[in-house]
Amino acid sequence: MAAAPQPERATAEAHADGGDRPSALARLTVRGAYPIVILLGIGIYTTLGSLGVPATVASYVAVVVGAGLVTLHEIFVPYRPEWRPQGDDVRADVAFMLAVQVVLPLLLALGATTAFAGWLREGDLTFGSLWPHTWPVALQAVLMLAVADFFRYWMHRAFHGSAFMWRWHAVHHSPHRLYWLNVGRFHPGEKAVQFCVDALPFVLVGVGSEVLAAYFVFYALNGFYQHSNCNVRLGWLNYLISGPELHRWHHSELPAESDHNFGNNLIIWDVLFGTRYLPADAAVGRLGLLNREYPRSFVAQMRTPLIRGLDKRAAEGATSS
Repeated sequence: MAAAPQPERATAEAHADGGDRPSALARLTVRGAYPIVILLGIGIYTTLGSLGVPATVASYVAVVVGAGLVTLHEIFVPYRPEWRPQGDDVRADVAFMLAVQVVLPLLLALGATTAFAGWLREGDLTFGSLWPHTWPVALQAVLMLAVADFFRYWMHRAFHGSAFMWRWHAVHHSPHRLYWLNVGRFHPGEKAVQFCVDALPFVLVGVGSEVLAAYFVFYALNGFYQHSNCNVRLGWLNYLISGPELHRWHHSELPAESDHNFGNNLIIWDVLFGTRYLPADAAVGRLGLLNREYPRSFVAQMRTPLIRGLDKRAAEGATSS
């Protein structure tokens, strides 16, 4: 059972519908923006695909449109105004997004993955029979979502449970505020492990580009919302989707709270294995690491996993940013 909320948390949650007297548009945004943006992204991808646009291009168009809408949501109906990003944070997160989320996966896909898949094909060792290629694209994407999240769930728990692995994952937990752009803040070392867990297996079984692109659309748009400073209320979806209401607790400064909600896109595995955490009538407190002085620039965080215990230093008497 969740502990009683701290007074400041209860107060923060009391404004979670857009302020003391939210407008009708704000209430609609809080309750409906998430499903609308997700469905719109899927609709854009599907429509462009039906017009003959390549799957990769169609998926990126859908994701860019979705990112723009999430940004507008953050600006006009934020969850917490004090979480608005500052210049240094934005510059670092742009660097992480480009280097770790765009360039690195491309290099992995064109390099190691292509070579490995080619070696398997030459040896007649492909695993294509393990995947239901004849299913409709939508059903294949749903299956990929569930299976990939199962792998990511246990990988994520391992990064929290191992002191060595946590040093790499601490980079992702270092922000003191959440907004959609810092969804990409991962150390390249951890990103490479993620790639091997939730991308490489599906390449090796020959999942089609249309399925991979459809998965990417949901993965990206849900990820943007998951990390966003958007005021949302997902209701029953909080038992299916790993959305922002759940994920904020995962970024709590307190390990007793952050060691929950490990789902990447879905929360179903947390429900099944008892790690879902969403206290009623409470709002999360400070985010980040115990060390409030943990370096947060892109260059500095390339080195921080090499420093043992850095995430826990200066915990006593530290002040929030």
